[in-house]
Amino acid sequence: MSWVFLLLAGFSEIFGVICMKNFALGVSRLYFVGVFASFALSLGLLYLTLKDIPMSVAYAIYTGMGASFAVLIGIMLYRESASFVKLFFVGLIILCSVSLKLLH
Repeated sequence: MSWVFLLLAGFSEIFGVICMKNFALGVSRLYFVGVFASFALSLGLLYLTLKDIPMSVAYAIYTGMGASFAVLIGIMLYRESASFVKLFFVGLIILCSVSLKLLH
């Protein structure tokens, strides 16, 4: 169940970043609430994760998810640049995160 909590924590963090970007763009003030709610949920789920998964593994996967999905969502939704090098390094982040999971 801890791995499910970790995935949900990562997705909640990503949703919080999307809300933060939309709030920064002035789309709606309601995104401000989404930022805090998402990050609170994310940290609560990360707390539950740390009861069973070592901190070094859990936090590396959590931040790896956040970083890689933030890049991919930035490319898809916000028309940020997508170079081969950027996608290569995002792939390395994902590969390292999966490797940590497999080694645990």
